[in-house]
Amino acid sequence: MSTNPESTPTFNTATPNRLPNFSAGPATIPTAVLSRAQAELLDWQGRGMSVMEVSHRSKEYMEITDKAETKLRSLMDIPDNYKVLFLQGGASLQFSAIPLNLLNGGRADYLTTGTWSGKAVKEAQRYANLGLGEINLVATGKDCNFTDVPAQSGWSLSDDAAYFHYCANETIHGLQLFEPPQVDAPIIADMSSCILSQPIDVSKFGMIYAGAQKNIGPAGLVIVIVREDLLGQASEWCPMLLNYEHQADKESMSNTPATYSWYLAGLVFDWLEEQGGVAAMGKINQQKAELLYQTIDSSSFYSNPVAPQYRSIMNVPFTLADSSLDKRFLEESEAAGLMNLKGHRDVGGMRASIYNAVPLDWVQQLVDFMTAFEKKYA
Repeated sequence: MSTNPESTPTFNTATPNRLPNFSAGPATIPTAVLSRAQAELLDWQGRGMSVMEVSHRSKEYMEITDKAETKLRSLMDIPDNYKVLFLQGGASLQFSAIPLNLLNGGRADYLTTGTWSGKAVKEAQRYANLGLGEINLVATGKDCNFTDVPAQSGWSLSDDAAYFHYCANETIHGLQLFEPPQVDAPIIADMSSCILSQPIDVSKFGMIYAGAQKNIGPAGLVIVIVREDLLGQASEWCPMLLNYEHQADKESMSNTPATYSWYLAGLVFDWLEEQGGVAAMGKINQQKAELLYQTIDSSSFYSNPVAPQYRSIMNVPFTLADSSLDKRFLEESEAAGLMNLKGHRDVGGMRASIYNAVPLDWVQQLVDFMTAFEKKYA
């Protein structure tokens, strides 16, 4: 393996014992990425130390961060007038950072389509209650248990909103908006569980943010892609480490970053590029989702409640017609080597999260098990 950080990486194609992991997050990481990280763990680039042990301000580590940003910009075709930040605290911390940076006495619109967008508006309302501005809930899918998106004709949009916030993919409820809503305000999107899963037009958004622990790498890292004209609007109450303009000026190095998570994210970007990029990955993700949904829809034993046009290609919840079999399904699926299929407590049933790192073969193993389980107990 080359020791030049600028060279194209090579990945070990040998397959160690890895069980199909359908966890919603932290989620499976590409085996090739983990193998490369394992090989480099003790002696990174022949330096006799781990990448976790080098200074984040060293020339060597800065090459890692520069390359990671360059790769992400290329994979997502991010325009030059956007800053890319590699921050800490996960996506949930952005629920606070967004109003602190962008509300500033104005009015913000929020769409609620599930648990995570609901948490975002709840947190933003705390700052509105402190006098930082107004929060307007344009619509909520709560009445249908977040199985559909309210028709935009019924939304209560503000005329002069500082921004419009929504969650592109609801991890718990398995609901996904594949295109951003058509609104006049800058669009802020939580893409934690769908970033890099299919091509998007970044220029349609004012800001995109995503926790890393689903499609990018380990937990603790959050990526913020923010248009430059939205910088410099932060409230005086905004902590410096949450201030996007400050973090952009400091190149995400205002304090010691999550160095290992950033390094691993860079390896995932390398791997994704090696798979053919986001467009190629999007086709594979569509195949995986279609295979699983076809299995569910062709059966009276399994069901998925989400409106078909909003079914997530990343998180697929499903229930059994006889819920008394749930425990047995989980026990037997785990015995078959299919891990982490239990649904979220708010929804129940099962959930298969089929992120980029989940190969088609794992989904095939799952549907084969589902078919056999149905024949056994239907």
